[in-house]
Amino acid sequence: MGWSGQVALVTGAARGIGRAIARELARRGASVAVNYATQAATAEALAAELGRRAIAVGADVGDPAAVARMVETVTAALGPITVLVTNAGISVPGTLESFEPEAMARMRRVNADGMIHCVRAVAPAMAAAGYGRIVTIASNAAIGTALAGTTFYAATKAEVLALTRRFALELGSKGITVNAVAPGWIVTDMTRGATPEPEFAARVRGMAARTMVGRAGAPEDIANAVAFLAAPDSGFVTGQTLVVDGGRMDYIGHG
Repeated sequence: MGWSGQVALVTGAARGIGRAIARELARRGASVAVNYATQAATAEALAAELGRRAIAVGADVGDPAAVARMVETVTAALGPITVLVTNAGISVPGTLESFEPEAMARMRRVNADGMIHCVRAVAPAMAAAGYGRIVTIASNAAIGTALAGTTFYAATKAEVLALTRRFALELGSKGITVNAVAPGWIVTDMTRGATPEPEFAARVRGMAARTMVGRAGAPEDIANAVAFLAAPDSGFVTGQTLVVDGGRMDYIGHG
């Protein structure tokens, strides 16, 4: 099966990293379902850009019933899903002093539970076909960067890494690979937010200085890594975490 036979579902694909992933998988020949939670117009525009073999589909990944309906919609429109990229995620800054249980619950619901719901929804059909590629999007924060304010976000992404390995173990005998991409700091609408341009430019320079390659990341950097793990020829790679962070040098360690 080549790329033209693939049907990919990319969650959180209306903007940023997810949008770049959807574009890259479509460029390689896959049919692509662009999932969104709230940004319908943006997702529809991307699907239109990608052509007749793409659709936009709304669903809150934290809601298992909505995820099940989404998978049914995609399957009916494009065919059985062969590639799942669980990109949807949220980040709420916090420190030990400012910890908010409600914020932690919101992040876990999307970042970890959302991944579980999506994998559970697509795994049966993949297992029946004896083929599947699942790529989860974690973060280098889960491995332990020293960036302030990301402690609890990192905890939810560490859960993603643990689940990735366990799901790889459960699903490997069924022909399904499960791998994670752990992005570093990527220039997106989300990281930019409402930050004034001069301040954001300074932040980009500061983050670039933390890398070995001397630059901040772009969404396309992550999309290329996802495409490698999602490729039909990558069937002997599973249970792995591919860190794509430009060689960050600010990891927490003891020596």
